[in-house]
Amino acid sequence: MPRLLPLLLMLLAPVLPAAAQPQEASRFFPYTLKTTRLPNGLTVVRVPFNSPGIVAYVTAVRVGSRNEVEPGRTGFAHFFEHMMFKGTKANPEGQRERILGGFGFDDNAFTTDDITVYQVYGPTAGLQQLIGLEADRFQNLTYSEPSFQTEALAVLGEYHKNAASPNLKLEESLAKTAFTRHTYQHTTLGFYEDVQAMPKAYAYSRAFFERWYTPANTTLFIVGDFDDAQVLAEVTKQYGAWSRKATTVTIPTEPAQQKARTVHVDWPQPTQPRHVLAWHAPAARADTADAAIMAVLAEYLIGDTSPAYKELVLEKQLVESLDVYTTPHRDPYLFPIDATLQDEKHRAAVDATLRREVKALSDGKVDAARVKAIQDHVRYGMLMDQETPRDVAIDLALYAGVMGPPDALASYLKQLGTVTPEQLTAFAKKYLVESNLTVLTLTPKAAAAGGTK
Repeated sequence: MPRLLPLLLMLLAPVLPAAAQPQEASRFFPYTLKTTRLPNGLTVVRVPFNSPGIVAYVTAVRVGSRNEVEPGRTGFAHFFEHMMFKGTKANPEGQRERILGGFGFDDNAFTTDDITVYQVYGPTAGLQQLIGLEADRFQNLTYSEPSFQTEALAVLGEYHKNAASPNLKLEESLAKTAFTRHTYQHTTLGFYEDVQAMPKAYAYSRAFFERWYTPANTTLFIVGDFDDAQVLAEVTKQYGAWSRKATTVTIPTEPAQQKARTVHVDWPQPTQPRHVLAWHAPAARADTADAAIMAVLAEYLIGDTSPAYKELVLEKQLVESLDVYTTPHRDPYLFPIDATLQDEKHRAAVDATLRREVKALSDGKVDAARVKAIQDHVRYGMLMDQETPRDVAIDLALYAGVMGPPDALASYLKQLGTVTPEQLTAFAKKYLVESNLTVLTLTPKAAAAGGTK
């Protein structure tokens, strides 16, 4: 890599506290994390990875649809992900992409309920320029009102595109029914009327940037082949003047659900019927095993080795697919079992089978050998998927963004190996109960008219 411009060593002294010493690799996570918190609050995590000449540079900002507490302003975390590519005075729109493209970098971003992640992946030879470009846009983003309005219309088009599939309607209906106060009641895209109104919210967009894009709310994950001292020096130089103060908002607490809820969607086009059982579930935290329990529980209840899967998918063929979405969430979210039915007439049988398996688990009927096999499969599967620096950086960013600590992924992997059958039963007894359940059903036009599919 080219020689980075090092700062004087004395400048590094105040940003290398004892807590920034390298964390030793363990049998739970095979890479060493070197973590430094700069005086302005920016956390910088470096991970050496055997990828000669290649580096991943991932920026995690702890802002998602969860943070959208103001009426009429949903969808802005996702929308602002788009605006972050609009340029600065030093690097007008398009120039950053031309520079990165010249090196061969791959550049992208995504937004979840809890976090926005920016990922750049490519040659270490361009790392110095990349650091400067990323530091510039996170501190000095600028865009005109006409540019903002054009992008707002593009986001509205994205909403329309997603709305052509039943999945968005399912997600919206489930969220709105299961949550009465918490901001998880709207999706990452936001409420449709708010997306429509976005072109008028230019001033608010600037305030959104100032509120959430702060150093204390941001973590850098640099994974791959690089000189650690030079990279830390360059990051300190480029980001050190970033002084925007952190902002907090009060996220409404969702009250405990007192009785079962239902919601039905009539889909106007032919598609597969859907049946969703969704229970409120605890937040994912680095200091509890709840996230790991839910990951194991999902595979245990409806994974490929489960009685439910064998009966509903393989033997009776009542169901096309079974899924549980256990993406970790910063606040209490849902544990949803989503069944795509082969035919509307199978709905009652599918519902009964799924409830039967949940009850058996609550009654303590647990196959310990299968629990152990699932633990190993999930844990080693995650590790095997971390084939590139980008894989490692994104996984680190996702778990840190939700759980908080930079090494939250290691904590999660460790917890996966300690889940017991007793914990699965206790979780089911506490959370997978009727009063905590929301049932969502979707019937397509063909099925409603009496068709078979």
